[in-house]
Amino acid sequence: MAIMTSSTRRVGDHFEPSDVDPQVQRRLRGYLEQIDYTAFASNKAVLGATVAHVDAERFQRLAVAAATARAKWVAEAAAMTEAGTTLSEAQVARLAHLRAAYDELSAVYEATRRMVERGYIAYRPAAQG
Repeated sequence: MAIMTSSTRRVGDHFEPSDVDPQVQRRLRGYLEQIDYTAFASNKAVLGATVAHVDAERFQRLAVAAATARAKWVAEAAAMTEAGTTLSEAQVARLAHLRAAYDELSAVYEATRRMVERGYIAYRPAAQG
């Protein structure tokens, strides 16, 4: 099983024995549920204490920061290649820096969204008015 996220590919590597006694399989599933719950509770406690909540404004700020970083990366690459010459080492380093900034901001946005989706942090909708 492969899972695609915005920037990474994760391959599921869960071992699933097929020749194990059904009672043993049920007990193992119970253990795995306990493990998963422990991870959930830990994430909720730590992230909830650190971030507490997010709202539409925070998501908008993250989205604008990521979009701005992407635009800057693409615009600088376009400007650097207008002359049609090979990029210098410094130019490549600059583009790598800009791409890394975009990648990091995009990852933070996705991670924050995932934290809300999984219930680790609370989402406060915008006030209706």
